[in-house]
Amino acid sequence: MRTTRPGTTRRAALMMGSGAMAASVAAMLPSSSRAQSSPGVPSAAPSRIGIIGSGNIGGAIGSLWVQAGHPVLFSSRHPEELKGLVDGLGSLARAGTPQEAVAFGDVVFVAVPYGAMPGISREFGSAFGGKVLLDACNAVAGRDGEVANAANAKGIGLATAGYFPSARVVRAFNTLGVNVFKAQAHRPGAPLAVPIAGDDPNAITVASGLVRDAGFEPVPVGPLARATEFAMGSRGFGQALDAQQLRQLLSLSASRS
Repeated sequence: MRTTRPGTTRRAALMMGSGAMAASVAAMLPSSSRAQSSPGVPSAAPSRIGIIGSGNIGGAIGSLWVQAGHPVLFSSRHPEELKGLVDGLGSLARAGTPQEAVAFGDVVFVAVPYGAMPGISREFGSAFGGKVLLDACNAVAGRDGEVANAANAKGIGLATAGYFPSARVVRAFNTLGVNVFKAQAHRPGAPLAVPIAGDDPNAITVASGLVRDAGFEPVPVGPLARATEFAMGSRGFGQALDAQQLRQLLSLSASRS
């Protein structure tokens, strides 16, 4: 996942994305035929998705979900700054505050610098009860300080679950930068693989469907404790591979799908 510079404030972390970047994300999908589920046709019943962190990864993946037919609420402390993004995506996209995103979503996608996690937990954690939380955040010591050190020591998947004990956490979309996701979504041939990890089987099923709807192939790695295998700095991080190649790299059975 693409990171922000050291010194990014917590407020900036939660309002990621606006202006020219948002407008470019809205127009990113190619019009060619798709190898995965087609835009406008979700692989299952549409999910209501709230996004906290509507900048690079949040804006890009959220736009792909809108194109696949899911209603998405992109959030910012200043929702008006997301006008360029949501206006370009049509009636399934709307803007709101982080609090509104959590209330709106059956699934909440969090894509912020990891240092913002304690604050999100304090402000909104109680509202995550029973929801699927897709965590795309990376813990970077130089940016996120002791929060990152603690997460990396514990294991980032388990750390996120600790901040949101009532949510069903799945790690996903943290391994590659926004430009890779934008360029490789719905590519012809074998889809780009996205490793995921979580403890709740139903949440893994939901996450897998959303990965496919975004134009990629999910590769379940195991429970949250194994999210370290594709965390920043691991052998599974930064790998633009198809599912077979990623399973081989991570020594996973082909039956994991």
